[in-house]
Amino acid sequence: MDIALLIIGFILCLVGVIGSFLPILPGPPISWVGLLLLHLTAAVTDNWVLLGITGGIAIIVFALDYIIPAIGTKKFGGTRAGMIGTTIGLIVGILAPIPFGIIIGPFVGAFLGELSNKADNKTALKAAFGSFLGFLTGAFMKFVVTMIFLGIYIKTVWVNGEAFKEALLSIFN
Repeated sequence: MDIALLIIGFILCLVGVIGSFLPILPGPPISWVGLLLLHLTAAVTDNWVLLGITGGIAIIVFALDYIIPAIGTKKFGGTRAGMIGTTIGLIVGILAPIPFGIIIGPFVGAFLGELSNKADNKTALKAAFGSFLGFLTGAFMKFVVTMIFLGIYIKTVWVNGEAFKEALLSIFN
């Protein structure tokens, strides 16, 4: 069972890193569940303080991810249409086979979203920049947190490697 938890936990940590860029996946909470599964194995001693702190960080970052783009958009004079355009642009940018689509998509989406809200070009461009900046800030914050969670995961596995090795050998014996 430990090996299954180890593998599933690692996969969740990787999905969390990917989720730091995809608005559909809540990256930090998914990575945190990976840490939780690791600590549920018999090979790793329970560290509820670490899980509590990382869980709190995951929740805070998850909440900030919704607040930061709104602040960026408002700060630069944008509207809800710009934020929706950013999200749609991100999805199109990820799926479109163009270089730097994940960067270009949110900006173009925010710009078109503001234009659809009857903003002039200058206002739409300024709001698109704010929305894009908010998206990048949130994505960077989530990426850093999920990479730290992945680092904690790898370090914990490394430190408890002998116990996992014994669990793996007991499967084949």
